Amino acid sequence: MSSPSDIMPDGPDTPNEPARTLSYVDAIREALDQEMTADERVFVMGLDVDDHKAIQGSTRGLLEKHGSDRIFTTPLSEDAMTGVAIGAAMAGLRPIHVHIRMDFLPLCANQLINMAAKSHYMFGGAVKVPMVVRSIIGKSWGQGPQHSQSLYSLFAHIPGLIIVAPSNAHDAKGCMISAIRNDNPVLFVEHRMLYYTRAFVQEAPFEQTLGKARVCATGDDITIVGISNMVVECLRVREMLEHAGISSEVIDPISLAPLDMETILQSARRTGRLLIVDNAWTSCGMSAEIAARAVESLHPGEHVAVQRMGFAPVTCPTTSSLEKVFYPSPTTISQKAYAMVRPGNLGWQPKPEQAELAYQKVFKGPF
Repeated sequence: MSSPSDIMPDGPDTPNEPARTLSYVDAIREALDQEMTADERVFVMGLDVDDHKAIQGSTRGLLEKHGSDRIFTTPLSEDAMTGVAIGAAMAGLRPIHVHIRMDFLPLCANQLINMAAKSHYMFGGAVKVPMVVRSIIGKSWGQGPQHSQSLYSLFAHIPGLIIVAPSNAHDAKGCMISAIRNDNPVLFVEHRMLYYTRAFVQEAPFEQTLGKARVCATGDDITIVGISNMVVECLRVREMLEHAGISSEVIDPISLAPLDMETILQSARRTGRLLIVDNAWTSCGMSAEIAARAVESLHPGEHVAVQRMGFAPVTCPTTSSLEKVFYPSPTTISQKAYAMVRPGNLGWQPKPEQAELAYQKVFKGPF
């Protein structure tokens, strides 16, 4: 079972303190502002970070407050600009480099994999690379094959890179502050559909422990691990399964590298079933990694049923009708979980109205 500190906070620690909620995007902006105020070495760079749209509002007001030498736009040259950020980090600054779309992060893969990730090791610990790479993923607005991909598993493969994918505003702020203060390169994954979701966020700066998962909701029949926005979908699935008499435990890894398998395994051993729902393809992805580690960790005589879900094994589609069958949804996730718990009863269908999620209607797009 989870401890109180593992549960997603839904209010202040002290009863008399008023609840304060922020949107995901405002939580990121607050984290950036607080760290830029506290540490003059922190600066933000990237395509259109000083534009009036301000990366969905996540950098709004920072130019006016901190000046153009600490927040500035860059040319559309991912490889070169990532090199600039790495050099600045090696020189003692703490850059936050914004890549609007993860689809084009491979253009700077050499910089991240061979320079940012390896320099600390190659120079015997004498060189630090304290940089954050913000990268946005997600569907909607028919963004299609080259603008909807989630490629974080490619980078989770590389020692020396930290990967985080917070699913709510509270963790977005805490993870961003931890990432900025960390002396290693951190890939900060943001799903655009989460930007206008809200959660309790304390005003004072705080750090989220990188490499520690959270049990978002406890249950006894099945463990469901969601990644990024799939945590939101899986929490809705939990409600849907409750109507069918099934108790599910939902876990948010938060950090993909390092990965907290201990929390996942403790839950899976207890429930006997593990369903991993990724926001990417299943082949060679994070769901495959979690499933493999879970199976490898079982002792002789132990049994945990393991299944995983993710993108369909084709290119990301453009039309909304194809998106509905390409991405996991509360309906398809709940059906998979139900079949794992009650394999003899495959005809169960959740009510369509139970599967609707408000955050899918609020997102404003196109970025």
